[in-house]
Amino acid sequence: MADVSVATPSRQDGGASGSEAVLQVRDLEAWYGESHVLHGISFDVKPGEVVTLLGRNGAGKTSTLKSVMGMIGRRTGSVRYEGHELIRMPSDRIARLGIAFCPEERGIFASLDVRENLMLPPTIRSGGLSLDQIFGLFPNLKERLGSQGTKLSGGEQQMLAIARILRTGARFLMLDEPTEGLAPVIIEQIGHTIARLKSEGFTILLVEQNFRFASTVADRFYIVEHGKIIDGFASSELQANMDKLHTYLGV
Repeated sequence: MADVSVATPSRQDGGASGSEAVLQVRDLEAWYGESHVLHGISFDVKPGEVVTLLGRNGAGKTSTLKSVMGMIGRRTGSVRYEGHELIRMPSDRIARLGIAFCPEERGIFASLDVRENLMLPPTIRSGGLSLDQIFGLFPNLKERLGSQGTKLSGGEQQMLAIARILRTGARFLMLDEPTEGLAPVIIEQIGHTIARLKSEGFTILLVEQNFRFASTVADRFYIVEHGKIIDGFASSELQANMDKLHTYLGV
């Protein structure tokens, strides 16, 4: 299992060396209008990893994903993906590099049926999953192809939101709270899906409040607090860091 260099308030170097990282974030600052929400975020994600950002509500986890995706107007620092600097790149160009963002609110169009929602995003590069492959991951969706978005359960909406980005050809997936509000049986299915995607070479950056779920899927963890990364460790170091996690997260 990959080791991680611990990020502290005084030294926030990422967990992987630059030559190995597919995503390299350095000294990332971000603002919503006048509100300064990120304060020097730095971390790395290696190819084929599942990396999780953990932290309390309002810590800056979702803002970090949106900043990587170019969805926050004002950003400084450096965000590099496969050698491309993203910090001044618009979100549509970032998407065409192979990065996909699945938001917490899922973004399912209520007036469209499952097939229409699924086919809505454009293909941004070759290698996207076929419909048959998607139905292999989410058999519920095949049964619900003609159902409108308003008639889907929360779990089915989450499956559709993930399936939609898998079709595009993106290989770097950013998932924001994919288990929020879901029943345990659906959470387990989402976990199996993430494990399978990892085995097929996808790289995943995950934001989660559900630490117990994150601990079953992630290779490495970063703790976000007040817009900074204050700690980080590999899954092999999880048990040794449980006391700190209780303090950071209140779990």
